[in-house]
Amino acid sequence: SSAKVFVSTSGGDTVADLQQGNTFTQQRVKTYADLATTPIVLLPVISELGLELSDEELAREVTATAPLDTTLIEITVTDPDPANAAAVATAVSESLTKVVASIESTGADADAVSPVRLTLVQHAAVPQRPVSPNTPLNLVLGGVLGLIAGIAVALVRDALDTRVRNEHDVAQITSVPIIGGIADDPKARERPLIVHDDPHSARAESFRTLRTNVSFLEPGRSERAFVVTSSIESEGKTTTAANLAIAMADAGARVLLVDGDLRKPKVAGYLGIEGAAGLTDVLIGRAELDEVIQPWGKMRLSVLPAGRVPPNPSELLGSAGMAWIVETLGERYDIVLFDAPPLLPVTDAAVLARGVGGAILIAGAGRVRKAQLKASI
Repeated sequence: SSAKVFVSTSGGDTVADLQQGNTFTQQRVKTYADLATTPIVLLPVISELGLELSDEELAREVTATAPLDTTLIEITVTDPDPANAAAVATAVSESLTKVVASIESTGADADAVSPVRLTLVQHAAVPQRPVSPNTPLNLVLGGVLGLIAGIAVALVRDALDTRVRNEHDVAQITSVPIIGGIADDPKARERPLIVHDDPHSARAESFRTLRTNVSFLEPGRSERAFVVTSSIESEGKTTTAANLAIAMADAGARVLLVDGDLRKPKVAGYLGIEGAAGLTDVLIGRAELDEVIQPWGKMRLSVLPAGRVPPNPSELLGSAGMAWIVETLGERYDIVLFDAPPLLPVTDAAVLARGVGGAILIAGAGRVRKAQLKASI
């Protein structure tokens, strides 16, 4: 709440006297404004209103300003109680007029009249709304600052984020075409064979789209065999290989899914078949292909498990026996998919891909980093 005090001086008989008096008044106004927050003015106010404040605490609530080229002093009081703010502003203004009159009249003649006169020309009114907080303004400023902060955080996070998040990130790393994007499923671990368990889901449909795109790869090559691998673990290569094999078998193709991960084989566990004997037994001459290949489901899908984990997986996958197996299987089946270990931890997938001739590289969104994917390619 604000009150206004007018400062004047004794009038003169001539224009020069009036001009001199006006100049004197304007020079005094700034001094009187500073005087409004001093104890000599505030202590009588505290006593009059019975305030439970010290003069220093009250001074923090009082602001006195003198507009330029005027002889007015505006005294403003900010207080949580609107009525109290008005009462204090008026009381400070009245106290200031008394103090100035007392100070300016001090001299040898006790009956002398002060040449300066302060008049309370505007009493403080009780405010109807608070000046702070300004809720609409705070909401607007908060929204703008929040938007700026959000954009800044997003830009910093994007600059520091090295993970592959989408197809655009992959396209920045390689010019090799992207042949599919598999829809995310929070329950993927509970039902890895989504094409078989829920064939009408969006995730199952994305595997069928991948099947269609794979059919266009290298149409002139007679052997339709591919190694399915990834850069690091837990990117979904085994579930992709299994679901892609089921989708291809659903389309009527003769499909063989081979578990070429001789370190951590998972295909047998996903498909629910016996995995004690498999590829390793054929490679070391302990079994024939027909003895370890198992049919799966009612489709034209067969599975060749990994068998027992050998001490030398890379050597077995790069052996002449493996080359013979790849060639033989390519003649028997329309599509052969080899699930292989990740590329970066071990060389198995690279060795196997050289013999098979085709590779499908899985990039787990939010899992693999751009440098890792680039190194794998």
